[in-house]
Amino acid sequence: MPEDAPTLPHAPAAGVVTVEPAFWSHRGPAPHMPSSHRHDDLEINLVLQGRLDYVFGGAPVSVHAGEIALFWGWTAHQLVDDLAGEFRWVHIPLAEVLAWGLPDPDLGAMLLNRPIVVPTSAAGRDVESMMGSWQRDFADEGAEIIATLEAQALVRRLLRHHRERLDLRADAPHGTAETMQRVVGMVRFIVERFREPIGVAEVADAEHLNPHYAMTVFRHDVGSTIVEYLTRCRVAEAQRLLMTTSLTASEIAHAAGFGSQSSFYAHFARATGSAPAAYRARLR
Repeated sequence: MPEDAPTLPHAPAAGVVTVEPAFWSHRGPAPHMPSSHRHDDLEINLVLQGRLDYVFGGAPVSVHAGEIALFWGWTAHQLVDDLAGEFRWVHIPLAEVLAWGLPDPDLGAMLLNRPIVVPTSAAGRDVESMMGSWQRDFADEGAEIIATLEAQALVRRLLRHHRERLDLRADAPHGTAETMQRVVGMVRFIVERFREPIGVAEVADAEHLNPHYAMTVFRHDVGSTIVEYLTRCRVAEAQRLLMTTSLTASEIAHAAGFGSQSSFYAHFARATGSAPAAYRARLR
């Protein structure tokens, strides 16, 4: 994170630092990130010049000049290089975003452990100038509401572009705000505990839900089953460890939460199309 970002890290867990959510905007070069971090915000990255290369949820992601990335920062992410360029960074607490009443397809897209990347032109205006004003407004209690209203309009435009590109319906039946809060709670539980031997029952119990009902609402709002999401988190962690450590396959299988090395190999190959050793060799 840039130096003037709110840091307040908790004790790191498995090399991931947790940062307190906050309204925040900054323009500058890519910061040095020695470790992965996460935060309970919607993050917006505007690439003005150069390129951002992330390890996002264990998978490599690039955002180029003329593009904007949106993602829920609770998925562990880290810049993999000190890249030359100019960027705008914005954080908006997820609690604020959930109050906007966005369509379920849009919320579900943001809860998946990968960024939404759209062209800057989808904003339909001088987005850099607008974000520059947020930097001042977020620091002014009286003007913060102006920035959040403009941010909501921008996010809606970008998500509409993403939805139309994927041909998703905004008028599909919506869940209730309480249901979405429960789904967010289940996603948080999975992201925090996927290294442990948990399954559907434990995820549902974290939000005091019947497992069948939990599976139904999770799939409706996230577009993925609980088991698929849990497996994707474990594969992503294995990808991260293969890229950033020299741990053996057996050690990575255990660290990422797989019950056995054979299970790790099967799920990893299915998700990435290659064996762990080949994946590591290709990236290095």
